[in-house]
Amino acid sequence: MTGEYVELVCDDVPHDVVLTDPGVRVLDVAQVVRRLKELSLWHSKVLVTRVPAVILAGVPEEDAAAAVSALREVGAQAETRERPEPEFLRD
Repeated sequence: MTGEYVELVCDDVPHDVVLTDPGVRVLDVAQVVRRLKELSLWHSKVLVTRVPAVILAGVPEEDAAAAVSALREVGAQAETRERPEPEFLRD
């Protein structure tokens, strides 16, 4: 039996949502994080206070943009970052 290696090609590069600054309204930001990650309010608040924090990892670009928009609406600073390609897929 011979081994075959297949390279997967994706058009949609996964993105991470990174919270860089919760701003003044920390509890409002924690509520948004709670909805995004389905965490308790306490865990959400802890996550929000430890910045920079990855809120969502490996999501499609549209979902990442929607999450960043929701965080910015309540006064937080957030950004999307493309996930780097794993070492074993690089030429």
